[in-house]
Amino acid sequence: MPTTVKCPTCQKEVLWSKESQFKPFCSERCKLIDLGDWASEKHAIPVKPEFDPEALDSLGYEETDFFKDQ
Repeated sequence: MPTTVKCPTCQKEVLWSKESQFKPFCSERCKLIDLGDWASEKHAIPVKPEFDPEALDSLGYEETDFFKDQ
């Protein structure tokens, strides 16, 4: 039995096969709509920031000390 998925953009059923040119999308139009959503940041992958500025306070760093001329 062939696998079918729903188009992420319009929810139309799409046959998942080698012949499906735009899989998982049903058409080039739906593919471009999704690309536009990523480009305009409607979609985003959540990322934990690598640096927490609040951590500096707990380590004892003060802004006034940081910007002093040496």
